[in-house]
Amino acid sequence: MADIFAEDTVEALARGLFPEDVTMGFAFPWGTPEGLLPGEASGLRRPGEKRLAEFAAGRRAAHQAMERLGMPVRAVAHGPDRAPVWPRGVVGSISHSDTHCLAVLAKAGTYAALGLDLEEDRDLPRDLIEVVCSPAERGWLSVQPEGERGRLARLIFSAKECAYKAQYGVTQQLIGFEAFEITPDLETGQFEATFTQDVVPFNRGACLHGLFSFGGGVILTGMALPREGVAG
Repeated sequence: MADIFAEDTVEALARGLFPEDVTMGFAFPWGTPEGLLPGEASGLRRPGEKRLAEFAAGRRAAHQAMERLGMPVRAVAHGPDRAPVWPRGVVGSISHSDTHCLAVLAKAGTYAALGLDLEEDRDLPRDLIEVVCSPAERGWLSVQPEGERGRLARLIFSAKECAYKAQYGVTQQLIGFEAFEITPDLETGQFEATFTQDVVPFNRGACLHGLFSFGGGVILTGMALPREGVAG
């Protein structure tokens, strides 16, 4: 019952981060690596048991999202950088924590890319805050309640992961944490990810808009980039 409650809570929170025409799938990232289609695990470099279980859960979640989109279930391969290679005609994103796995999917004619990130709701380690957060982001953290700063740093980390996945769906470029500056609005559950450098077709200063949520023991961030308005 606890697992079912967690699934319903996390999936409902994630559902609220995306438009209605974006579908979603859920799986638990443990147990035997079931549900993989031919070719999906090809090229994985000696995955351990845990990694293979997480990978398989991501594909099961993606397959469920395809069914909900009304399309045939197809293999989701992976590129050399481990990013999912989505079937022609759709865009998507996959994320997992130790306890949950989610996938989102939408038609490529409507959306240029999706971004989704799922993190355990716990403090970001202190030694990572300076790696992940810009001086401006650390300044914002410094005026938040002291007991919340580590957790909000984890939110910034999640928002950057989410924005990275979304931009990669458009640019196919690898970028670092420093390429985005995150501005969260804790009252509305919205955030902006502002490019700090040119990443074609995005110019420095361009903003990607996302939503976030806390609940069910996780931090969730999501964004959907409309096809209209995204160059290239």
